[in-house]
Amino acid sequence: MFSWIFFAWLLQNHKVCSDTIHVTKNISVCYYSISGEFRHKGDVMIGAFFPLHTLYTEKKKPHSVKPYVYLDYYIQYNFKNYQYILALLFAIEEINGNPNILPNTSLGFDFYNNEYTERNILRFTFRWLTGHVNRAMIPNYTCKKRNIIAALTGSSWITSAQVGTLLQLFKFPQITFGPYEPTLSGDGQYSSLYQMAPKDASLSLAMVSLMVHFSWSWVGLILPDNHKGNQILSEFREEMERNKICIAFLKMIPTTWTSYFTRLWENMNETNVIIIYGDIDSLEIFMQIIGQRLLTWNIWIMNNEPHIIEFSDYFMLDSFHGSLIFRHSYRENIEFTKFIQTVNPYKYPEDIYLPKMWNFFFKCLFSDINCYVLDNCQTNASLDLLPSFVFDVAMSEESTNIYNGVYALAHSLHQMRLQLLQMQPLENGEEMLFFPWQLNTFLKDIELKDKKSLDWKQTIDAEYDILNLWNLPKGLGLKVKIGSFSANAPQGQQLSLSEQMIQWPEIFSEVPQSVCSESCRPGFRKVSMGDKPICCYKCTPCADNEISNETDVDQCVKCPESHYANTEKNNCFQKSVSFLAYEDPLGMALASIALCLSTLTVFVIGIFVKNRDTPIVKANNRALSYILLITLTLCFLCSLNFIGQPNTATCILQQTTFAVAFTMALATVLAKAITVVLAFKISFPGRMVRWLMISRGPRYIIPICTLIQLLLCGIWMATSPPFIDQDANTEHGYIIILCNKGSAVAFHSVLGYLCILALGSYTMAFLSRNLPDTFNESKFLSFSMLVFFCVWVTFLPVYHSTKGKVMVAMEVFSILASSTALLAFIFGPKCYIILLRPETNSFNHIRKKTHSKRKKSPKI
Repeated sequence: MFSWIFFAWLLQNHKVCSDTIHVTKNISVCYYSISGEFRHKGDVMIGAFFPLHTLYTEKKKPHSVKPYVYLDYYIQYNFKNYQYILALLFAIEEINGNPNILPNTSLGFDFYNNEYTERNILRFTFRWLTGHVNRAMIPNYTCKKRNIIAALTGSSWITSAQVGTLLQLFKFPQITFGPYEPTLSGDGQYSSLYQMAPKDASLSLAMVSLMVHFSWSWVGLILPDNHKGNQILSEFREEMERNKICIAFLKMIPTTWTSYFTRLWENMNETNVIIIYGDIDSLEIFMQIIGQRLLTWNIWIMNNEPHIIEFSDYFMLDSFHGSLIFRHSYRENIEFTKFIQTVNPYKYPEDIYLPKMWNFFFKCLFSDINCYVLDNCQTNASLDLLPSFVFDVAMSEESTNIYNGVYALAHSLHQMRLQLLQMQPLENGEEMLFFPWQLNTFLKDIELKDKKSLDWKQTIDAEYDILNLWNLPKGLGLKVKIGSFSANAPQGQQLSLSEQMIQWPEIFSEVPQSVCSESCRPGFRKVSMGDKPICCYKCTPCADNEISNETDVDQCVKCPESHYANTEKNNCFQKSVSFLAYEDPLGMALASIALCLSTLTVFVIGIFVKNRDTPIVKANNRALSYILLITLTLCFLCSLNFIGQPNTATCILQQTTFAVAFTMALATVLAKAITVVLAFKISFPGRMVRWLMISRGPRYIIPICTLIQLLLCGIWMATSPPFIDQDANTEHGYIIILCNKGSAVAFHSVLGYLCILALGSYTMAFLSRNLPDTFNESKFLSFSMLVFFCVWVTFLPVYHSTKGKVMVAMEVFSILASSTALLAFIFGPKCYIILLRPETNSFNHIRKKTHSKRKKSPKI
């Protein structure tokens, strides 16, 4: 809409002379005296009801609009809509010049301006139907013969509905070119109304796809407060919930919203991206106010090309620069642009708007005699010289619908005439008679110029062009196609964008973000914030051994048992297999200690064999000492079963060899302790003692105790034997292979039996600690058993508090420690005497020592 303020700008910028004061007077008269209707003659007439100018009273004047005032009326011109008339004229001239369509018949039109009041709309409709101009209009009566075939209405669906309510009474064909309106479709109240615009069935999907592409999850909605607004709101909510996009705010614009004006701008700065949906008429004033407020930090996503730059002041910034517009896709009509270049007031003298535009933009002056005649005009003046924000020479979506609608009528009329001629040939000079309602049958089936039938065109999933508004500096007004959307394309290929062509609002140096909360990077997950929308959240790290390798995940994914999470918790890596290997420092140390101690034990055996006839070796039963040394060697060597990669055989041998070897060792210590006790009981001989000494009873202790342990091990191996197990949790990044004991009861029973033997040996050795003997080893036996018992009692809590390789190492350490205690405390003193004090290891030394003790002892 261009009001008188635009004329003031032209006066200033074109330096109109001072004599324009007189022109202003003429303009005021001409602007008001010219009626809002005219006729382009033809044999068959179309009624065109377009909104080009509006008259307001003071009370009904829209907010922020400054139109020209004359006689207490406010007149506001919308010259951008003049393209509607040119599209109608262009289609009619094409058809009239085509000999294959309606030969010998020309199309014309009657134009009536829509003033957005139901009274005037119905008045103009009656005037066109009846042909009455100055007299009272009588319904269903025509004062003169007129071939009218259809009405062309728009762009508001409300206007079309008001006209359609009247035309439907006569089944009069009506073509609408505004946005598709579901309430006007079908065979009900508006059965003779045909909508040229495709449905917006995929608009919400298209816009939400754009949100998803740019990761915009926090979006505002501004919709008209009517049934269309409620319907598209439901569609938006469904698509947004499916794609996890939240509505930052929702504003429903009422038809009359003066009281709503102050609340409109609340929360507008909560998000960078705002969707505006509605037709041109319902949001026209709202767009003007946005332009005046310079909201340069918002990205507006719109469904049409609203008149958003009417009051251009050529300020550098603009609210709508960088906005994105979704428009139904259609082919560009180059011939229409060429046609516009030829349009002027002299070519179409009946047109009431061309003189006004030539006066506005090209400094032509109205004649004092006739407002249709212009003086002092530029010869090369043409509409294509005007900036695009003033008048766009490219055919708009509404103009395309008008163009297609006229062709639909022409083809329908052509087909009907052919059918009537076949039924009843005409005589020479006879005119064909028909009624407009007869066209309805043909309009339902006719194909348009682009080979699409009306019914098919209304139900197809529409394709959309995505336009980027370049308006920096303000007044540039370019709409550049930067992408498209096709609902019929395969999933993932519906949206096509050329991001490098997009110009964002000046405040953004890169692709803008519109989120309630910053994205959670990989390694974190989203945590909701109570009653806030799902788009508002906080980020928390993934739990142990869980990862997230994408942004904004709701739940982290647990790594498989065979994998582990890296430090950043954004990837799972294969765990390495680990066990107490000989190559490990710990395994190498334990194996070395075991081999050294077993070698030391063999060395001790060699010492004892070499000195087998000495008193210290022969004391306390030499055979039992050999058996104990051999079993200690086995105890040291059995610890090697715990080192290296486990298998089924080693898992079984670990426990059986350990149990049997230690049982033999403890049974041998018990036998040695009993032998000491029995040796000193010989001074007080009894039948039982003599039998034990003669039969060498202590030697039976070893096999009996060993058989009992073998029985326990047999039951263990038969019921729940040890097996290979994996520990994936103890050591980060490793799967530890170890032997599972199988039955915990059996394992602790074996240990308990060993502790019983150790306690028995300790008791017997403790009882004989003070018996007189030169080489009495009872004290060493009792101390070794005490250390043995302490080692294994300490082992149990430590064993159960550790896992993995450490647990295995603790068991090996306990075996080595307890075996070393036996070796050191029992045989250490003997080796000391044999190797370092050999003079005390002789029978002569023993006799002298015994003789000296007797002399010192008091006589009784």
